[in-house]
Amino acid sequence: MYKGGVNMYEIEALRVIENINKTFKVLLVTGPRQVGKTTLLLSIKPDNMEYVTLDDEVLRQQAIDDPKLFLEEHPAPLLVDEAQYAPNLFSYIKMKVDRSNENGMYWLTGSQQFHLMKNVSESLAGRVGIVNLNSFMYSEIKRNTSKVLFDPLNLKKAEKIDVNELYELIYKGGMPALYKDSNIDSNIYFQGYLDTYISRDVRELTEVGNVDSFKKFIVSVASRTGEQLNYSALANDAGISVPTAKSWLSILTSTGLVYLLEPYMSSELKRITHIPKIIFMDTGLACFLTGWDSPRELQLSSSSGHYLETYVVSEIIKSYNARGIRPNLSYYRDKDKNEIDLIFYKNNTLYPFEIKKMASPNKTMIKNFGLLSKINKKVGTGGIICLYDDLMHLDENNYIIPVSSVINGKD
Repeated sequence: MYKGGVNMYEIEALRVIENINKTFKVLLVTGPRQVGKTTLLLSIKPDNMEYVTLDDEVLRQQAIDDPKLFLEEHPAPLLVDEAQYAPNLFSYIKMKVDRSNENGMYWLTGSQQFHLMKNVSESLAGRVGIVNLNSFMYSEIKRNTSKVLFDPLNLKKAEKIDVNELYELIYKGGMPALYKDSNIDSNIYFQGYLDTYISRDVRELTEVGNVDSFKKFIVSVASRTGEQLNYSALANDAGISVPTAKSWLSILTSTGLVYLLEPYMSSELKRITHIPKIIFMDTGLACFLTGWDSPRELQLSSSSGHYLETYVVSEIIKSYNARGIRPNLSYYRDKDKNEIDLIFYKNNTLYPFEIKKMASPNKTMIKNFGLLSKINKKVGTGGIICLYDDLMHLDENNYIIPVSSVINGKD
């Protein structure tokens, strides 16, 4: 299946796609706009697979008006780009695949998970395998083909990352275009990205009467990355109602720009928060929206800790997504403002982590881990993810974990 032109750092996602293609009749690749969905699939599609994009208004209208005729004129194997523009296609694709025993008949992409997931669940349940792509993670940027998943049971050492380099990475983000052409001005790129996102994705999902208000809203969300969600504050910043803020945030999550880190919930804990935490999935876009002029200014700011936390959590999510896995992540916060930045749940065990912008962590920073003893679940290896140079024990059960071990750990 692999063809020339595929970068080695994409192999993990390609393995997942290949397995889905062998198992399901339909492959659906979703993710934010411009993260490389179409480029990746075009580089590996079979020679006999036709490619059509519903960004083409003529093709889009035909797919909307007469999906049956559209599929007859473009028979399988077929790659349909931006398939969410013609939701009626899905039921006709269902009829096509139900008449065949072949797998890998249709490949679909879309930037709008909201519409796609709804129509997939209604029409293609049991017939479709889904891959979620994100902007580049650190190992992709560095072309580290031996990157392993962050696993609390198997922590790995990694090459040191200088703190200045780290904040340069956070500031730039992971949009593929910025790494394929070093001459691109990131501010110009992100402005164009924002305009395209609003004109195409947002307006397809909802009526935005005031574009300026939406821009204020997305800036407000970006400025609160790594913080608890506060709908009232977002609404006030944008001059909109709380229900509108909820609707607009659902668009940001549905299109993959924002991830909501849910609080850990347990009936055994009586005073815990029910409020999720905002994680802006591309820190470069977040930096652009919030107006940081340089990596150095971000690094020295009071927001630097929230951006580091956002970067670490998003890197973990991206690395699992690339392998077709959804990690079970949460955080802890109670009414007394005791907090654990990240909880990794696996095999009925809770693995707690703090994420700190410091190079000299100490045991007092993990005192809140003891709060998990109230829960009838095992508490496993945890630690402090920080700027220290080397992986080492903090105590018998917890580690000091360099950021590099999380984002670039190797076998």
